[in-house]
Amino acid sequence: MLRIYQNTSRRTARKAVVYATTKVACCNHSTLCGITSHARRGPPHEQRQQQRNGPHHEEFLLAGNSARGWQMPPPSRGYGMLVVRILRGALKLRYLVLGGAIGGGVSLSKKYEDWKDGLPDMKWLEDAMPQGERWNAFSRNLMEVGGLVKNAIDIAKEDLKAKTSVAALGITTDESRKKYEKLQSQVETLQTEIMNVQIKYQKELEKMEKENRDLRQQFLILKTNKKTSAKKIKKSLIDMYSEVLDELSGYDTGYTMADHLPRVVVVGDQSSGKTSVLESIAKARIFPRGSGEMMTRAPVKVTLAEGPYHVAQFRDSDREYDLTKESDLADLRKEVEFRMRASVRGGKTVSNEVISMTVKGPGLQRMVLVDLPGIISTMTVDMASDTKDSIHQMTKHYMSNPNAIILCIQDGSVDAERSNVTDLVMQCDPLGRRTIFVLTKVDLAEELADPDRIRKILSGKLFPMKALGYYAVVTGRGRKDDSIDAIRQYEEDFFKNSKLFHRRGVIMPHQVTSRNLSLAVSDRFWKMVRETIEQQADAFKATRFNLETEWKNNFPRLRESGRDELFDKAKGEILDEVVTLSQISAKKWDDALNAKLWEKLSNYVFENIYLPAAQSDSFNTMVDIKLRQWAEQALPAKSVEAGWEALQLEFISLMERSKKSQDHDGIFDQLKGAVVDEAIRRHSWEDKAIDMLRVIQLNTLEDRFVHTKSEWDSAVKFLETSVNAKLVQTEETLGQMFGPGQMRRLTHWQYLTQDQQKRRCVKGELDKILKTDSKHLPTLSYDELTTVRKNLQRDNVDVDTDYIRQTWFPVYRKHFLQQALQRAKDCRKAYYLYTQQGAECEISCSDVVLFWRIQQVIKITGNALRQQVINREARRLDKEIKAVLDEFSDDEEKKAHLLTGKRVLLAEELIKVRMIQEKLEEFINSLNQEK
Repeated sequence: MLRIYQNTSRRTARKAVVYATTKVACCNHSTLCGITSHARRGPPHEQRQQQRNGPHHEEFLLAGNSARGWQMPPPSRGYGMLVVRILRGALKLRYLVLGGAIGGGVSLSKKYEDWKDGLPDMKWLEDAMPQGERWNAFSRNLMEVGGLVKNAIDIAKEDLKAKTSVAALGITTDESRKKYEKLQSQVETLQTEIMNVQIKYQKELEKMEKENRDLRQQFLILKTNKKTSAKKIKKSLIDMYSEVLDELSGYDTGYTMADHLPRVVVVGDQSSGKTSVLESIAKARIFPRGSGEMMTRAPVKVTLAEGPYHVAQFRDSDREYDLTKESDLADLRKEVEFRMRASVRGGKTVSNEVISMTVKGPGLQRMVLVDLPGIISTMTVDMASDTKDSIHQMTKHYMSNPNAIILCIQDGSVDAERSNVTDLVMQCDPLGRRTIFVLTKVDLAEELADPDRIRKILSGKLFPMKALGYYAVVTGRGRKDDSIDAIRQYEEDFFKNSKLFHRRGVIMPHQVTSRNLSLAVSDRFWKMVRETIEQQADAFKATRFNLETEWKNNFPRLRESGRDELFDKAKGEILDEVVTLSQISAKKWDDALNAKLWEKLSNYVFENIYLPAAQSDSFNTMVDIKLRQWAEQALPAKSVEAGWEALQLEFISLMERSKKSQDHDGIFDQLKGAVVDEAIRRHSWEDKAIDMLRVIQLNTLEDRFVHTKSEWDSAVKFLETSVNAKLVQTEETLGQMFGPGQMRRLTHWQYLTQDQQKRRCVKGELDKILKTDSKHLPTLSYDELTTVRKNLQRDNVDVDTDYIRQTWFPVYRKHFLQQALQRAKDCRKAYYLYTQQGAECEISCSDVVLFWRIQQVIKITGNALRQQVINREARRLDKEIKAVLDEFSDDEEKKAHLLTGKRVLLAEELIKVRMIQEKLEEFINSLNQEK
């Protein structure tokens, strides 16, 4: 390779020598400049070969040049040839070095490519990791969410400070009270807005977290680059059982299914300490607190499990809260309160939606507890009217489960007769076979109540209700900042030193402290689970068989597709139609846009431009004024409106055509219609389009001369078509006004009304006026009105002038349109006469010119709108539809409303029951292995 480059370098150097020789000679003497052009080309190939081998190449070159009629160089040529030889040697050396460098570079490049091919393929990183723009967008979204939440919290703090300062003023007057109430309503409104913002951005954060998890999972899979089977993580028994209960809560939100799986139901009066008992069992203060305010607004299912670290986690979140850190505990309590308030909708105070969370830690007893809202006897003004009944119904539902363990909480610091919960418990479990009674705040009861009365309660002799066991606990000292360890230590010290529980040995040691209560509840829970789980699994198995049989009988050729699967399928079909929208041809868009433009503009053209101009003496001047006002004001906005309607109609027509296909599924129609309607409602044309159209339309209307015969013929046809359409509408109006003709009356047995007979009489007089003056003005003079009225009175027809004018308007319009149609026919072959005489043409063709200008405006506007539709608006509509689909996919209520019917409901129930039954069988297998 190096030798090839050296040979090439020698040939190139010889060419450069010849060029340099002639150049030097030309520089020494001006008469030799004509040689330059030939020296650039060089001698023929045969001469170059002889020159390369011959000893006297300079003489040969001179001889060749003289033969072609060139002049001989002067005597100074020897000096020039010496310089040429020196240059040739230098150039030869340079090209040798250059050739060697190129050859070495090629060899080095080949080595580099071999080394590069040996490296592993790292392209998977580009697919696994988010791209630069996507990563920047993700970071910006997180920063915006943080900023908005921070601003909302700051606003809430300021409003709460204002509320506190107003309350501190000691309001007495009515005016001050009104101001305070107004400020309080503003604070509540802001709190609601903050809650909505938190809900919105919580969804965004959850969506981002899900995307991040998917990216991490994809990254790990691609990194290993091996097809490994997914290893199942072994779950604990309590976790498996909790998942079954979660599926049931999602399946049976309406309390329609007999769910008899065991769980511990915590019930009690409001502020009786039931939440504190649950926290003591979980060994963490995980619930929010309020001074006398209802805090538990929805059922909270807490799954307790033993683990190496004390952590809590919600079912639908990946975040783990470290319960040993006060900051995480505060965040957990805020999240619980947020979820409770978010679950309450429609002006309700309590909700049936279950908030599911898991608490793990050393020494925790395995069980599932459900904390319910406290039972109330009196409602406050800020509660919904059905709050009391809703709480009673919810409590009865959970306690009526024959396998539920009822943890009945009674406040020991108040009179037992004031309790509401004991009566409910007696109704659901009269024999007390699954009730555990807990007396709280015993430290206060020791100071306030009669000791013998407390002993009777704990021995089951005071209340008529029966229970499996009676327990006394102390859940706090009235301090919100006390930790669970401090409370438990205080409880242990109290029971050790209390005289109440040691006198006469009435109270057994195992009946006191939260620790003993937790052990007893857990033991009873697992005993109930082992006794009933097989029976419950068989019940679900039978339900599954019945549902599968019903499905096969009703939908034998269809697969059981749930609501989420159906939504994804409908989403794909809608997005396919959006892609089809971008494939519509330009001609079809032009036709649709032009037709819609004329539909929107025709009425204005006739009523505000054509007819007024025809009444004036100067038709063209009036037309110019009217057209310019129109283009500056109403025309651009109307054009955009027409373009948007054309885009909407094309998209809807695509959706309608898809319904006619053989594989069309009518179950999606309602969903598709809702998505399209919502996207169309949100979509709006770009504002700058109006300004752009205004400029284009003004420039187009400035042209007042028809340029070609084809444009003239097209304008004449456009005028005739438009006038005929208006003429048809006018005749329909006249038909309604004057009634059917004589032939129709005879053939269809129809009669004229009294008003129609009067109209016909008036029309007869008006026709005489138009027959006398075919170029009559659009309005009747006073004398003409008087004459018509007197003539009608002779025939015993009495009408007023307004009645005559109402009849005149459609009659004259028909007359005018007929004349316009005749003028259009006369102008068909008058183009060349128009080009020669212009406005002074013998045949008045101003109508044709007007409609030609309007036709040009419609064409130019339609073309501009088509470009906007293809380049911008179709894509923006696509984004709107995708945004609507994303919102609908996260809204379960919306999907349930739009995807409904027996097929969907049966499939949803079958899928849920099948999943629950399979999870139950998995749990039973694990439970039998543990035995």
